[in-house]
Amino acid sequence: MTVPAISRYPIPDINDLPEDLKDRMLGVQEKAGFIPNVFLTLAHRPDEFRAFMAYHDAVMESESGLTQADREMIIVVTSSDNSCQYCVVAHGAILRIRAKSPTIADQVAANYRKADITPRQKAMLDFALKVSNSAEATEDADFETLREHGFSDEDIWDIAAVTSFFGLSNRMANFTSMRPNTEFYLMGRS
Repeated sequence: MTVPAISRYPIPDINDLPEDLKDRMLGVQEKAGFIPNVFLTLAHRPDEFRAFMAYHDAVMESESGLTQADREMIIVVTSSDNSCQYCVVAHGAILRIRAKSPTIADQVAANYRKADITPRQKAMLDFALKVSNSAEATEDADFETLREHGFSDEDIWDIAAVTSFFGLSNRMANFTSMRPNTEFYLMGRS
């Protein structure tokens, strides 16, 4: 059996990349044991990859009332809704690790309404899907619902920012036919 390509676009040789990108990829490889295919795929356009990662870091690493697991849960649910295999698999692995639960990613990817999560998380995911599918329909009542669950206006911004950024990521992953790394499938399961 032939192993499918990780992208429709050519994957650059890591040694031919600008030093900052090469260093970032090798740093991730040292920590994780592999280079995620999203890095290799998006490095096809180095300037866009830098911008993508800068916004990723701003959205995912900022101080927030959202936990790291909350952010990953938003990604898994909206990516599932957007039919993005790469992000469901990759961020599902990260969610399992961050939530310390081997089952949570599968549950929320399939149907978060039936998952073993809190009412607060369900409200967060309801809002994330609304932003993902019909942001123009968001209204003050959505903010009130989230505030009743303890979210601040800044937290609500963070929910929307994670959702919106990964909407871009989902579309890039789908159009490039990006394949998840095999390593992601087993991470956080035992």
